Amino acid sequence: MREFIIHRQDAGQRFDKYLKRILPEASTGFLYKMIRKKNITLNGKKAEGKELLKEKDSIQVFFSDETFLKFAGHNDHPKMDCTPFYLAYETLKDITVVFQNEDVLILNKPAGILTQKATDKDFSANEWLIGYLLKQHIISETSLNMFKPSVCNRLDRNTSGLVLCGVSLPGTRMLGVLLKSRDLQKYYVTYVQGLFENQVHGKGYLVKHEASNKVSVYQKTEDIPAEEKRQAERIETIMKPLAMDREKKVTKLEIHLVTGKSHQIRAHLAALGYPIIGDKKYGYRNNTFDMVSSYQMLHAYKVVFPDKMEECDALSGKKIYAPIPDTFKKLEEMLCLHGVPED
Repeated sequence: MREFIIHRQDAGQRFDKYLKRILPEASTGFLYKMIRKKNITLNGKKAEGKELLKEKDSIQVFFSDETFLKFAGHNDHPKMDCTPFYLAYETLKDITVVFQNEDVLILNKPAGILTQKATDKDFSANEWLIGYLLKQHIISETSLNMFKPSVCNRLDRNTSGLVLCGVSLPGTRMLGVLLKSRDLQKYYVTYVQGLFENQVHGKGYLVKHEASNKVSVYQKTEDIPAEEKRQAERIETIMKPLAMDREKKVTKLEIHLVTGKSHQIRAHLAALGYPIIGDKKYGYRNNTFDMVSSYQMLHAYKVVFPDKMEECDALSGKKIYAPIPDTFKKLEEMLCLHGVPED
């Protein structure tokens, strides 16, 4: 007999799905037959197979070693090769943790680091996350066969700030629901070329061009070229001026990202005529501030969780901030910013 105790990282998944992961060579029909015959039990009792597993649940598999290894693929869950995770943790030195509990971890990612790797050779915040959790003994090399923690939202390589990560299956699902429902509010700070006088609740449509890795933003559906209409995605961005340098024609903005599409903030601002400083991909053509930064000045600085979080009371109404990068501070030293009067 073999026993499996459900850890926090694995809780919330269906019993039959869990069995399929530990016995990948067994058919679904065979697994259900073993459940009916009580050759596989849940907490010492007969199960149906559709139960949602809870932390500390016990699964007993009454197979011979030979039979178990046959259906486990002759591997019996060896340790995963975790070298890339440890290397990412040692290599990407400037990533920091700003919040952590048993389900959720929130990182502050510097500009220049991928959120998720683009090629097999890349190191990204995702690999760093797993390396960090391994080093802290929050997960093990063996447990990665069953559940792999991951980042739940993406930032562009050269956008800095908060990255939300699921440590456990319940945490990953919770963040996924919050991001999809938009109940979790995400805020950015940026500097744009031009005098952005008033708050704008911008709505439009975004089309991604894979070949150029750029997007286009259109105000109305009738503006979208016929061949691109099927690809268009609705976007919504709230842009609020915080301060201005009227002589240098630069505005500091707070961005509330209502929808979260690829390059949305960068392209939406450029479409309105206010490219982000340093963002030459989307129309910035001034070299005045190149000594500060050669990439877009965009930082995900705040997330706000809903007031009532039944899944995680510790996050109810919580506001989490990422420190402002030094490049932003250096830019402000070059500017003479004055606050914008409230409407």
